[in-house]
Amino acid sequence: MGLLRGFAVTFRQMFQRPVTNQYVIGTGEKAPKPERLHGRHVLNRYEDGMEKCIGCELCAGVCPARCIYVRGADNPEDDPVSPGERYGYVYEINYLRCIHCDLCVEACPTEAITETKLFEFSFTSREDAVYTKDELLVDDDGMPRHMPWEDWRPGEDEHTSAWMRATSPSGSAAFEGRVAWTGELGYGVRSPEAAQADKDAVTVPADDDDHGHDDHDDHDHGGGDH
Repeated sequence: MGLLRGFAVTFRQMFQRPVTNQYVIGTGEKAPKPERLHGRHVLNRYEDGMEKCIGCELCAGVCPARCIYVRGADNPEDDPVSPGERYGYVYEINYLRCIHCDLCVEACPTEAITETKLFEFSFTSREDAVYTKDELLVDDDGMPRHMPWEDWRPGEDEHTSAWMRATSPSGSAAFEGRVAWTGELGYGVRSPEAAQADKDAVTVPADDDDHGHDDHDDHDHGGGDH
């Protein structure tokens, strides 16, 4: 009887609607992606074209998969690459190791590295899986470079992880709507994430407010020192 019950499960599933859709790369329709999906990285530029990466190697240091390799160099005095003293001379990500945890984005002090919504890679060699700085750095218009083995779709470069992560530090709704990041070439200053539901808002109890503030608007608490 146990065998028959097992086959009953199999036969029921045969008539269920499939979860996945058949498509060929570059054609067909994909399922909608959540805003917080972590995909392929990009290295961003400031709106004036300067590179945001300063070669600090914090992203490589925090990476649990050890898939990032960075080597910084001093900026040429006559033709600086970034606004700081140093810039990312070598930058590589091995996507055979990357787990898309977004910790590199969290560690970056200049919002240089972010993750797009592109998640489909069709590597034909190990060399293609190791992205170099030339492949990761956005072009002169601020757009991600499209590799032949990538299946880009409209909108996959719009909502990168930088604007999402900076919206609500530590999950506090008091930071909703605050823009705490710099603009990017090709996009300007990205809009913050949509507000949380009112039931999730964080308020400061009146008896805990010892600073004498008259305005108890949720969006005005905890701003300057964080």
